[in-house]
Amino acid sequence: MKHVIFGGDGFVGRQLAKDLVGRGEDVVVADIAMGDVPHYDFVRFVPCDVTNPAMVAAVEIKPDDMVYNLSAKMLSPIQTRAKRAEFFWPVNYFGTVNIIEALAAAENDRLVHFTTDMVYGHTRTTPMTEDHPLAPLGDYGLSKLKSEDLAADWRAKGMRISIFRPRLIIGPGRLGILTKLFRLIDANLPVPMIGSGRNPYQFVSVFDCAKAARLAWENDVPNAAYNLGSDNPPPVRDLLRGLIAHAGSRSFVLPTPGFAVKRVLDLFDLMNVPIMDPEQYLIADEHCLLDCSRAKRELGWAPDYGDEDMLINAYSDYRRTVIGEQTEETAIPAPSPAE
Repeated sequence: MKHVIFGGDGFVGRQLAKDLVGRGEDVVVADIAMGDVPHYDFVRFVPCDVTNPAMVAAVEIKPDDMVYNLSAKMLSPIQTRAKRAEFFWPVNYFGTVNIIEALAAAENDRLVHFTTDMVYGHTRTTPMTEDHPLAPLGDYGLSKLKSEDLAADWRAKGMRISIFRPRLIIGPGRLGILTKLFRLIDANLPVPMIGSGRNPYQFVSVFDCAKAARLAWENDVPNAAYNLGSDNPPPVRDLLRGLIAHAGSRSFVLPTPGFAVKRVLDLFDLMNVPIMDPEQYLIADEHCLLDCSRAKRELGWAPDYGDEDMLINAYSDYRRTVIGEQTEETAIPAPSPAE
């Protein structure tokens, strides 16, 4: 058998491919572009745009292969209101349609599919289990939720599909919305929070996401949805204060009235000059804490990285890659294949 990773040149896909190659697995990366990473010496790359059914169907899939869907359009770069549907849906939903139909045509019944915690919308109960109500706040979360509904339809036909709902994924090579935060800290400017900052903000490491995908395969692809997030995330204000101290900055955290800030951000969004995506700021002062006990219990998964270390590591990566700073600090290493 082989592992076929749609979106395998993306953030999580690259780490999963590297992880599987390190374990001696046969890996095929199907993606729209091929990056410059060392493990491409040991994988097969197939050009594939998941929005094109013919290109997806052309990816060779055998009945016993393990298939992963890590293709996605994310909340970065920020899109204006008018463009969100056409940005998210072709890849997040219709790309999933094409992949699942290709599996069915190949008589393959195993898929690991990544969605997002944004399928939950506003926090109703905390911590949020996988049974929390699903009410996305925008096209990103809705496109991912509809892909989960599609998966449920195919499960009823005998397909096995493991779904992962990660919190904000960070790690070497991805900055996204964190770039704005790091610029404020480097400029010694106040760091505004939406609300008091007493609520936790949960990340998940790209390495932990890749591990979860692999464990789903090793556990015979359970038909279930799994939350992915860190353990014991600190309050936002403590997380930011720790980063400011690490950076040696004169910045300070600035609490704000959450309701008022959200209405201002709503106005900018209506004017088609969004500062943040509504799906991000509408929940920024809520206790959005994922309960990951199902993944721990059923897959043997546990996060290896904490929020403080992940954020500091992301800042160090920003200083190296964006600012060009020479530093002796090293990125948090990925777990070895033996782990």
